[in-house]
This record gives sequence, structure tokens and C-alpha cells, in this order.
Amino acid sequence: MAFAAVLDIGHEDGTTFGKDVSAEISFYGVTPVTQRAAAIQGASVVSVASNITVAASLTAWIVEVTATLTGLGLWKGAA
Repeated sequence: MAFAAVLDIGHEDGTTFGKDVSAEISFYGVTPVTQRAAAIQGASVVSVASNITVAASLTAWIVEVTATLTGLGLWKGAA
């Protein structure tokens, strides 16, 4: 299989997408977006006191992950 392009500049520290959080990136031709920020990203879904709170936090986390992947174009998001 031939590669269309390889993204590797040969730097020992690796390769970064986006210079900072305001840089817009995307995959598969969707409109580029900046880094998402949500309160759930800073919270631990397992460090809360009750099962109800864990379930609600986990649900919020799953929604945020899927929204992030969809926004980047890595998750189709619709049929």
C-alpha cells in the first residue's frame, strides 16, 4: 500500500498538531475547530461520592468525548 503522505519532520521530540489551544485542526475534510474546553474535562469521573453522581459524570464525559471526536472529524456523528 502506498502512502499519500507521511507527517514526520524527524524531530526527536515528536510532532504536534496545532501550535496552541486556539489553533484550528480537523480530519477527513471537516471544518477545522479549536480545542474544546468543558468542565467535565477537569473532573475525575471516579472520585465522586455516589453511584448516581458517577453515572451522571460518566455520561457527561462520554458526551464530551463523542462531541470532541465528531468536531475533529474522527467520529462521523451521523449516519
